[in-house]
Amino acid sequence: MEETVTYNRKVEKVLANINKVMIGKEDAATLSLVALLAQGHVLLEDVPGVGKTMLVKTLAKSLDCDFKRIQFTPDLLPSDVTGVSIYNPQKMEFEFRGGPILGNIILADEINRTSPKTQSSLLEGMEEKNVTVDGKTIPLSQPFFVMATQNPIEYEGTYPLPEAQLDRFILKLRMGYPSFMEELEMLEITSKDHPIETIDAVMTREELIGVQEEVKEVYIDKNVQHYIINLVSGTRSHPSIYLGVSPRGSIALMKAAKAYAYILGRDYVLPDDVKFLAPFVLTHRIILTNEAKYDGLTAEELIDSIVNKTHIPIRKEFH
Repeated sequence: MEETVTYNRKVEKVLANINKVMIGKEDAATLSLVALLAQGHVLLEDVPGVGKTMLVKTLAKSLDCDFKRIQFTPDLLPSDVTGVSIYNPQKMEFEFRGGPILGNIILADEINRTSPKTQSSLLEGMEEKNVTVDGKTIPLSQPFFVMATQNPIEYEGTYPLPEAQLDRFILKLRMGYPSFMEELEMLEITSKDHPIETIDAVMTREELIGVQEEVKEVYIDKNVQHYIINLVSGTRSHPSIYLGVSPRGSIALMKAAKAYAYILGRDYVLPDDVKFLAPFVLTHRIILTNEAKYDGLTAEELIDSIVNKTHIPIRKEFH
């Protein structure tokens, strides 16, 4: 128990670091940590300049892990992500030179500015935790966490992510513009040195892996599991949804709820945890019908409607 308390304090320190740099983005900080502790990945979508990249950098600097950045551009090749074998004339053999995907914390910056073929080069690593280069399977070091940023698809020069790629992200977040007072505080704290320069690593790689193992042990009641399945089933039967959430989405919501409960200092999941996380986990996993798109409906609106209509189990229903 004491070890869990110690880990929770270090989780609090990571959050404190992020909130010191990212003014008014407490939810984004918490949800990013949820994804990391649940061993998932995050997709950050928003307009340029609202702090997407800074959030990833701050998280990476708070952890004593190997940080790599991939700046996606239209001419980026899959081998630029995974690595390539280069012939060494002195040894008369090919040597593998690993790409940036072989780090622990990966910033995939502006992922939708590159071609779908290069986007998919992340797919195997995100799902299987290994990459295949020249017929050889190379395991990725643990922990492995991808935080991808993208600009809205309406922006010029962007390629929409394929559904298979979107489904690999446990959460999809939007940052949003700061309020007047938040932006004023940002101006004040960055007028000299940027606050990211003042933070230090507060959790080691081994401690992070330990926390991820602790999260797996968080208890989730059968009725809360039923609640998750009812939410997901609602997306499969909704007349405005062409493609509902897959079983991978159910598992993602359960894992995220465990991590969220852990961050809040609990060893059990509440239905409210699931309800809070559902929009972030499920929205990017559905495809609307053409009629729904024509009527101006959004995935966010449909998920909110399903969440509001789904029965929430009360405590006396728990086993």
